[in-house]
Amino acid sequence: MPIFIKHFKYIYFLICLFFFWNLKGQELLEVAPPSHIKTIEFKSNSGDQFPIVKLGEIMLLQFDDLLANEQDYYYKIIHCRSDWSPSDLLKPQYLEGVDNQRILEHPNSYNTLVSYTHFQLSIPNEFVSPKISGNYMLQIFNTQDILQFSRKFMVYEGAVSVQASVRRSRTFEKMNSHQVLQFSVNVQGIGLNKPETELKVVLIKNYQWSEIKSGLQPQFNNGATLIYDYDLPSSFKGGNEYLNFDTKDIRAATATIRQIDLNDIYEHYLYTNIPRNNKPYTYFPDLNGDFMVRTLQGIIPQREADYSWVHFGLKPSGLGNENTHLYVIGKFNNYELTPEYKMSYDPASNSYQAKILFKQGFYNYSYALATENLATGSIENYDPYAIDGSFHFTENQYQIFVYFRGFGDLYERLVGVGSANSSLIRD
Repeated sequence: MPIFIKHFKYIYFLICLFFFWNLKGQELLEVAPPSHIKTIEFKSNSGDQFPIVKLGEIMLLQFDDLLANEQDYYYKIIHCRSDWSPSDLLKPQYLEGVDNQRILEHPNSYNTLVSYTHFQLSIPNEFVSPKISGNYMLQIFNTQDILQFSRKFMVYEGAVSVQASVRRSRTFEKMNSHQVLQFSVNVQGIGLNKPETELKVVLIKNYQWSEIKSGLQPQFNNGATLIYDYDLPSSFKGGNEYLNFDTKDIRAATATIRQIDLNDIYEHYLYTNIPRNNKPYTYFPDLNGDFMVRTLQGIIPQREADYSWVHFGLKPSGLGNENTHLYVIGKFNNYELTPEYKMSYDPASNSYQAKILFKQGFYNYSYALATENLATGSIENYDPYAIDGSFHFTENQYQIFVYFRGFGDLYERLVGVGSANSSLIRD
């Protein structure tokens, strides 16, 4: 073999190795789907739209493909560290069986104006099952092995117990807008020697990964119980209750739908919203940004619920300039600021408007303000509170994740999960 070919292969090997190890340290982000993939639901038996399960418990992924051509999709599973970078484990070390399997359940829609193929995937299944705790990323690929979208899920052990409560901030300027998560961790079930290096905690609000706190160390040690009695380091903006609409009866207006038209498909026009950041707080029940697919036009909503255009309107309040944009967000789009959910200004009505395709159901939504870098086109200064405001009264769901990696362990175990709700907030 010529010497230059040997050198070329060696250099190519080094380049590949460099990129591989560079990837190993990078955070894996959830990838937004292409426009033809809609209504991604990823649930555990608890019904929450973010699976946090014990080993062996079932999760269900569902989504619709509006191409409706019964193309195949495949799934892969990646084990991650607590910071969502890929762990150093090989797949046989964290999976029982083999992934990269085809999704087998994909019935077509029935009696709908918009045709779609509905895909369903259960994990664990007969082909693969996670066999250790930790963070995981589920990736969905098409037949060309092109990543279509990805979603996070977590598997925990329950080796430690977590007690938590939500309090009003003790900092004067944040008392009316922030909530503080205080908690304790009983570590009697693990061989903890150095909590400052072996233990990590991550706090999250409403299952949104843009709303996390990490890096907290215990302030007190009461025997086997570690106390985290922080104020600012574990404080979150309370936000506001989500707005909502319900299209379960596709032909009937509701309290939030002012008009319904039938063109090629149904179109629902919502009442125009106004910014709530300077309005008094008003409580009304919500799903903390989540949604539920349902229909009165069939008995199997997964394949009988139809799609309709939903029209949003928001009156401006002096916000914005040429590089400031408004977006409609919720769990339905995983809070992603993609062009499909971007609003545009309509001078005739003096309002920002958006026309978005939704499957029938009950949806929570809110508005986010973002600044676009005109040079790069990237989103900067994302603010989900600029329009709807932030109040310490707001009902929110919090989760505490406890990771442990002892001396000699190959990975971070997710040894405990705690939760608290701000409906029981205390001063």
